[in-house]
Amino acid sequence: MAIEKVKEFFAQFGREADVLEFEVSSATVELAALALGVEGKRIAKTMSFAKDDTCILVVAAGDARVDNAKFKHTFGMKAKMLAFDDVEPLVGHAVGGVCPFAINDGVEVFLDESLKRFDTVFPACGSSNSAIELTCEELEKYSAAKAWVDVCKNWE
Repeated sequence: MAIEKVKEFFAQFGREADVLEFEVSSATVELAALALGVEGKRIAKTMSFAKDDTCILVVAAGDARVDNAKFKHTFGMKAKMLAFDDVEPLVGHAVGGVCPFAINDGVEVFLDESLKRFDTVFPACGSSNSAIELTCEELEKYSAAKAWVDVCKNWE
């Protein structure tokens, strides 16, 4: 199970006990916000985009939307989300639990500037009923993010 991979990943930092599991689904921004009792914009959603024969992940605030022009300018390609059936094989986590931790080798992670306005954010942890609270600095560290990018809109 992907959540077990994520817990093992966080064990190397002594943070496995910080992985939260819910009795209810947290598969969408809205459901995660309800499960956690926080505003949806503090949910760090991880979106997967096709890139050649692999993919990239962009983690953004829950209220942010991808700006196609910014995305193309930043990555030199059109923002094309992975097909549902391609997400788990390419990323290592199924839709609803996609996160930037314990992912397949070669998948690059980028963090969107929309997250920086919060002290802490809540990314998923590999399942559709999990999350962890992290500062942006911790998210950057644990995700091994390649860079901070500005590819979203409607959050300012």
